[in-house]
Amino acid sequence: MASSNPLWGGRFGAGPAAVMREINASIGTDKRLWQQDLAGSRAHVTMLGAQGIVEAGDVAAILAGLDTIAAEYAQDGVPEDIALEDIHMTVETRLAELIGPAAGRLHTARSRNDQVATDFRLWVRGACAEIDAGLKALLTALLARAEEHAATIMPGFTHLQVAQPVTLGHHLMAYVAMVTRDRSRFADAATRMNECPLGAAALAGTGFAIDRHATAAALGFARPTANSLDSVSDRDFALDYLSAAAMAGLHLSRLAEEIIVWASQPYGFVTLPDAWSTGSSIMPQKRNPDAAELVRAKSGALLGAFQQLAIIMKGLPLAYSKDMQDDKPPVFAAHDTLTLCVVAMTGMVESLTFNADRMRAAAASGYSTATDLADWLVREAGVPFRQAHDITGRAVKAAEARGVMLDGLSDAELAAIDARITPAVRDVLSVEASVASRTSFGGTAPANVRAAIAAAREIL
Repeated sequence: MASSNPLWGGRFGAGPAAVMREINASIGTDKRLWQQDLAGSRAHVTMLGAQGIVEAGDVAAILAGLDTIAAEYAQDGVPEDIALEDIHMTVETRLAELIGPAAGRLHTARSRNDQVATDFRLWVRGACAEIDAGLKALLTALLARAEEHAATIMPGFTHLQVAQPVTLGHHLMAYVAMVTRDRSRFADAATRMNECPLGAAALAGTGFAIDRHATAAALGFARPTANSLDSVSDRDFALDYLSAAAMAGLHLSRLAEEIIVWASQPYGFVTLPDAWSTGSSIMPQKRNPDAAELVRAKSGALLGAFQQLAIIMKGLPLAYSKDMQDDKPPVFAAHDTLTLCVVAMTGMVESLTFNADRMRAAAASGYSTATDLADWLVREAGVPFRQAHDITGRAVKAAEARGVMLDGLSDAELAAIDARITPAVRDVLSVEASVASRTSFGGTAPANVRAAIAAAREIL
């Protein structure tokens, strides 16, 4: 068979055995779990000693050996020998080299199934904390810029058409709301995953008199997992992380898209600093928003990572299947990608230069205060809204014919459209008046924006 297959040869020259070694090995990926693996082993052997399952001298030797391995890996990295398959056998083999046969007692009352479930859960829990810190920094940046521009007027859009004037601070606070929800998702995920699988063994538990509550507490978990089958089968915690990461990436992508649009010449709302943009290879006048475009692109990888792991898990029977060895690559890749995107977006938000004059001019275009006129007719003249809508439409047509904005129509011209429009309407026809009037809870008025910023900082 080997001679007829052009893929045989090179590193597969030894035939099926070479292929099996490579497809079965995960050390290139799961070496990233070395600190979690050593922590789990320390907690496990300490518990075995406390329960009288392993004698004190062996416990001490194992703990000393694990400390030596930790120092080696911290200095030189984890060696990759695919013959040892994974981080668990890599550690155990090195421990045996250091302390001899006593190393074999470490694996008493556990399996690689509950061992990897514990290691991976510890890692993902830590990843949630890392991302939360990054999102908190992004929120801090957004809040600072929102406060700076609490009264800066810009157009609010629907369908990318100028709709009503808003403040830039209000617009940025929409992303504060999104990122705050992202933080809550990672916090929820961390709470759900805060149960320890260690001691579930292969799938059925163990006959040794172990203390799973002790190992759970030693590793900072709230409690041990309740069912040994589920303990080794569950990857919900990883999917929870990926789901939260996908949502966070989606929000980052939306902000990146707006930065890209705002930085284009037709808009000119923002200028990106050189640090977060690149020049064209042929057009010297251009600065391209590459960092924002890459954040937009990479969000797709986060969505794909969730789907990848979900597809791995969707058809697996209880308990452990080797398919689950491929659970870690999408999670590790997603974490690296999301971390990079959050840091990049934070840097962009901190350093964008906003063109307030350009935004204010755009807000005044498109008859963005038309709704204010309709609302004024309802509120001040008692006109039913549908009728007010029709009157406002006629006012817009008159302004278009004159080539002016609504506040450019004279009092007489407005009164000619409908006698109920009085000079008092001037209080709402400018973009500044429109924005200031939106005082309902959650509205765009500068006072509202400043109150929302204060509230968000309290939560932060």
